[in-house]
Amino acid sequence: MIGTGNPGDGQILWDGTDHEESETQMKLMELKRKTALGREEAAARLHAIADELASGNDVVIEQDDMRFVAHVPDHVHLKVEFEIEDDGTELEIELTW
Repeated sequence: MIGTGNPGDGQILWDGTDHEESETQMKLMELKRKTALGREEAAARLHAIADELASGNDVVIEQDDMRFVAHVPDHVHLKVEFEIEDDGTELEIELTW
C-alpha cells in the first residue's frame, strides 16, 4: 500500500539510500511482491504511486504489519524497459534516487 509518511509514528524508516561498507554495497532492505490483478486495479495502483510522487510526500509501503517510509527527492532517475519474449511481455518501470 502506498501512502503519505509522517516520521515519528513508530514506523520503520528507510531513507532510500544504500550504505557502503569496505567498498562493497550492502542491500539494507528489499521488498518484492508479485500479484495477479485486473488492468483497472493495476492502473489504480500506478495512479496512487504517481499521485504520491507528484504531491511531494514520502512514499510509504505497507505490507502485513510493517511500514516502510522513503523520502523521495525532487529529482529522480526513471528507467522504462519493455520486453517481448516467447513466454510473455514485460513492462518494467524503475525509479531510483
